[in-house]
Amino acid sequence: MNIVTIAGRLGADPDVRFTSNGKKVTTFRLASNTRKAGKEDTIWWRVTVWGEQFDKLISFLKKGSAIICVGELHKPEIFTDREGKPQISVEMTASSIMFSPFGKSDKPAASRESESSNANELAEVSVGSKSDDVQDLTDDEIPF
Repeated sequence: MNIVTIAGRLGADPDVRFTSNGKKVTTFRLASNTRKAGKEDTIWWRVTVWGEQFDKLISFLKKGSAIICVGELHKPEIFTDREGKPQISVEMTASSIMFSPFGKSDKPAASRESESSNANELAEVSVGSKSDDVQDLTDDEIPF
């Protein structure tokens, strides 16, 4: 088993589906940037989450959210894109998902200070708190 930790941003909102057996499966694309010799490159990861283990957290994930995923790396697949260039598809099954403290914010400093206090409340929910206060949060209270 190969375990990897990936920090990046969501390329789209998570997609929730169910298998024919009724098992819940959530998938999303995660973009991570690398820099080598002054050149920046983006690697796209397809992340799969089985079951309902991260339901409270996933409901807050939107396109552009900065997150960190830890999970099992699957064997990369090579395919040819529309332009005829070879591409690599990299997939992982997440065993841990958390908000990234390194995401850039376009908001002023005063707004970020109020978000940091709300981030502590949200972090408690993301690790399995039974609090129902999460549904009462407004967009301004979510720390991303």
